[in-house]
Amino acid sequence: MSTGKINVSVENIFPLIKKFLYSDHEIFLRELISNATDATLKLKHLSNIGEAKGDFGEPKIEVKIDAENKTLSIIDQGIGMTQEEVEKYFNQVAFSGA
Repeated sequence: MSTGKINVSVENIFPLIKKFLYSDHEIFLRELISNATDATLKLKHLSNIGEAKGDFGEPKIEVKIDAENKTLSIIDQGIGMTQEEVEKYFNQVAFSGA
């Protein structure tokens, strides 16, 4: 497993989200939590049919707010993404200025 940080320019991302995806931040947050739920349920299903090995414990999703560092984290025990998927779907978010 590889770890790293994804940096997104807030000045660029929120106007895009607001204009093209979601009219308010509550919907955006709900979508992130929904994605975490989907990933968790997918891992549970794969485990039930024998395609994922290991003890995954009780599924849980955490929403953490760090006011000091101005961060919001959605943490789940879901299926996860490959490094290739992360690079494809997340690393280039809102940097083009489009």
